[in-house]
Amino acid sequence: MRKRYYGWLGGGLLLLLAVAATAVFIHRNQPPDELDTSTSKLSEAGLYQVAIIPAVDPVPINQMHSWTLEILTADGQPVEDAVIEVSGDMPQHRHGMPTRPQVTANLGQGRYLVEGLRFQMGGWWVMEFDISSPGRHDRVAFNLMLQR
Repeated sequence: MRKRYYGWLGGGLLLLLAVAATAVFIHRNQPPDELDTSTSKLSEAGLYQVAIIPAVDPVPINQMHSWTLEILTADGQPVEDAVIEVSGDMPQHRHGMPTRPQVTANLGQGRYLVEGLRFQMGGWWVMEFDISSPGRHDRVAFNLMLQR
């Protein structure tokens, strides 16, 4: 009888711990209440004004598409010949994109073609751009809430 009691007690405690751990995980991985989903913003150090312009609106799921990335200096001058690294991930799911998007063309006037974008599921995505131009380096991140 005692063994059965301790078995139930132990099982109940394990279940309680699992429920508590799941609640903490879900709470910690929710998007911020006031998620900034703007498509134009200043980079982290304020060196660049950056805008994303998806070729398809709304941004599709499970479909290859491209974006135009517009990069201006803080005072509004086009940034020419920038080197740009692109990455994206889903903070709630802790995984990246199934593709490796990259800048494939300098379109002039501070505009760059980003190809190879494909989001495999809806939800909160963060796209990051590391931007280097002569003597300057900065980064910018854009939040996306994609419909499932």
